[in-house]
Amino acid sequence: MAKRKIRVLVAKPGLDGHDVGAKVVVRALVDAGFEVIYTGLRQSPEAIAEASRDEDVDVIALSILSGSHIPICQRLKVLLDEYGLGDKLWIIGGNVPDQDHDTLREIGLDAVFNTGARLDEIVRFIKEKALDRAA
Repeated sequence: MAKRKIRVLVAKPGLDGHDVGAKVVVRALVDAGFEVIYTGLRQSPEAIAEASRDEDVDVIALSILSGSHIPICQRLKVLLDEYGLGDKLWIIGGNVPDQDHDTLREIGLDAVFNTGARLDEIVRFIKEKALDRAA
Protein backbone atom coordinates (compact mmCIF):
# COMPACT_ATOMS: atom_id res chain seq x y z
CA MET A 1 0.00 0.00 0.00
CA ALA A 2 1.42 3.39 -0.96
CA LYS A 3 2.18 5.89 1.77
CA ARG A 4 0.19 9.09 1.70
CA LYS A 5 2.22 12.13 0.70
CA ILE A 6 2.82 14.83 3.29
CA ARG A 7 0.27 17.57 2.58
CA VAL A 8 1.51 21.14 2.97
CA LEU A 9 -0.60 24.28 2.77
CA VAL A 10 1.44 27.34 1.78
CA ALA A 11 -0.28 30.66 2.39
CA LYS A 12 0.51 34.35 1.92
CA PRO A 13 -1.43 36.14 4.67
CA GLY A 14 -2.17 39.81 4.93
CA LEU A 15 -1.60 42.51 2.37
CA ASP A 16 1.78 41.29 1.17
CA GLY A 17 1.76 41.23 -2.64
CA HIS A 18 5.10 39.51 -3.26
CA ASP A 19 4.98 35.76 -3.73
CA VAL A 20 8.05 34.79 -5.76
CA GLY A 21 9.76 33.32 -2.69
CA ALA A 22 6.65 31.39 -1.71
CA LYS A 23 6.40 29.94 -5.22
CA VAL A 24 10.06 28.89 -5.11
CA VAL A 25 9.40 27.08 -1.83
CA VAL A 26 6.24 25.49 -3.28
CA ARG A 27 8.26 24.15 -6.23
CA ALA A 28 10.93 22.74 -3.90
CA LEU A 29 8.28 21.01 -1.78
CA VAL A 30 6.60 19.50 -4.84
CA ASP A 31 9.99 18.34 -6.14
CA ALA A 32 10.63 16.72 -2.74
CA GLY A 33 7.46 14.66 -3.10
CA PHE A 34 5.04 16.65 -0.97
CA GLU A 35 1.50 17.42 -2.00
CA VAL A 36 1.22 21.21 -1.86
CA ILE A 37 -1.82 23.45 -1.73
CA TYR A 38 -0.88 27.06 -2.49
CA THR A 39 -3.59 29.51 -1.43
CA GLY A 40 -2.25 32.54 -3.25
CA LEU A 41 -1.91 36.12 -2.12
CA ARG A 42 -3.73 38.15 0.53
CA GLN A 43 -5.23 35.36 2.59
CA SER A 44 -6.95 36.08 5.89
CA PRO A 45 -6.21 33.96 8.96
CA GLU A 46 -9.80 32.68 8.69
CA ALA A 47 -9.28 31.55 5.09
CA ILE A 48 -5.98 29.86 5.99
CA ALA A 49 -7.52 27.98 8.91
CA GLU A 50 -10.52 26.89 6.85
CA ALA A 51 -8.35 25.71 3.95
CA SER A 52 -6.07 23.84 6.36
CA ARG A 53 -9.07 22.05 7.82
CA ASP A 54 -10.80 21.40 4.50
CA GLU A 55 -7.64 20.15 2.79
CA ASP A 56 -6.66 17.94 5.77
CA VAL A 57 -3.07 19.17 5.67
CA ASP A 58 -0.16 17.98 7.79
CA VAL A 59 1.77 21.25 7.60
CA ILE A 60 0.72 24.90 7.58
CA ALA A 61 3.40 27.13 6.07
CA LEU A 62 3.14 30.90 5.98
CA SER A 63 5.21 33.27 3.86
CA ILE A 64 5.19 36.81 5.20
CA LEU A 65 7.18 39.82 4.08
CA SER A 66 4.89 42.58 5.35
CA GLY A 67 5.98 42.74 8.99
CA SER A 68 2.56 41.74 10.31
CA HIS A 69 3.63 38.21 11.28
CA ILE A 70 2.91 38.45 15.02
CA PRO A 71 -0.73 39.67 14.89
CA ILE A 72 -1.51 37.33 11.99
CA CYS A 73 -0.05 34.35 13.82
CA GLN A 74 -1.82 35.27 17.06
CA ARG A 75 -5.17 35.31 15.25
CA LEU A 76 -4.38 32.16 13.29
CA LYS A 77 -3.43 30.29 16.49
CA VAL A 78 -6.88 30.94 17.95
CA LEU A 79 -8.52 29.66 14.77
CA LEU A 80 -6.30 26.59 14.47
CA ASP A 81 -7.18 25.61 18.03
CA GLU A 82 -10.86 26.30 17.37
CA TYR A 83 -10.78 24.01 14.31
CA GLY A 84 -8.85 21.25 16.09
CA LEU A 85 -5.68 21.91 14.09
CA GLY A 86 -3.40 22.84 16.99
CA ASP A 87 -1.32 19.70 16.48
CA LYS A 88 -0.38 20.51 12.88
CA LEU A 89 3.21 21.36 12.03
CA TRP A 90 3.28 25.14 11.63
CA ILE A 91 6.13 27.08 10.06
CA ILE A 92 6.77 30.58 8.77
CA GLY A 93 9.23 32.08 6.35
CA GLY A 94 10.10 35.48 4.98
CA ASN A 95 11.26 38.72 6.52
CA VAL A 96 10.95 37.85 10.19
CA PRO A 97 13.32 39.76 12.48
CA ASP A 98 15.41 37.57 14.77
CA GLN A 99 13.98 39.29 17.85
CA ASP A 100 10.50 37.98 16.91
CA HIS A 101 11.43 34.29 16.64
CA ASP A 102 10.87 33.51 20.32
CA THR A 103 7.51 35.28 20.31
CA LEU A 104 6.42 33.24 17.29
CA ARG A 105 7.51 29.99 18.98
CA GLU A 106 5.54 31.02 22.09
CA ILE A 107 2.48 31.51 19.88
CA GLY A 108 2.93 27.95 18.62
CA LEU A 109 5.05 28.02 15.47
CA ASP A 110 7.46 25.13 15.13
CA ALA A 111 10.09 26.88 13.01
CA VAL A 112 11.04 30.19 11.44
CA PHE A 113 12.89 30.26 8.12
CA ASN A 114 14.19 33.71 7.27
CA THR A 115 14.59 34.99 3.73
CA GLY A 116 17.56 33.15 2.25
CA ALA A 117 16.95 29.88 4.12
CA ARG A 118 18.14 26.87 2.18
CA LEU A 119 15.36 24.95 0.44
CA ASP A 120 16.86 21.60 1.46
CA GLU A 121 16.76 22.75 5.10
CA ILE A 122 13.04 23.51 4.84
CA VAL A 123 12.34 20.18 3.12
CA ARG A 124 14.38 18.22 5.68
CA PHE A 125 12.67 19.94 8.62
CA ILE A 126 9.20 19.19 7.26
CA LYS A 127 10.04 15.56 6.49
CA GLU A 128 11.50 14.93 9.94
CA LYS A 129 8.87 16.75 11.95
CA ALA A 130 5.80 15.70 9.95
CA LEU A 131 6.85 12.07 10.19
CA ASP A 132 7.45 12.43 13.95
CA ARG A 133 3.93 13.79 14.42
CA ALA A 134 2.39 11.04 12.30
CA ALA A 135 4.06 8.34 14.42
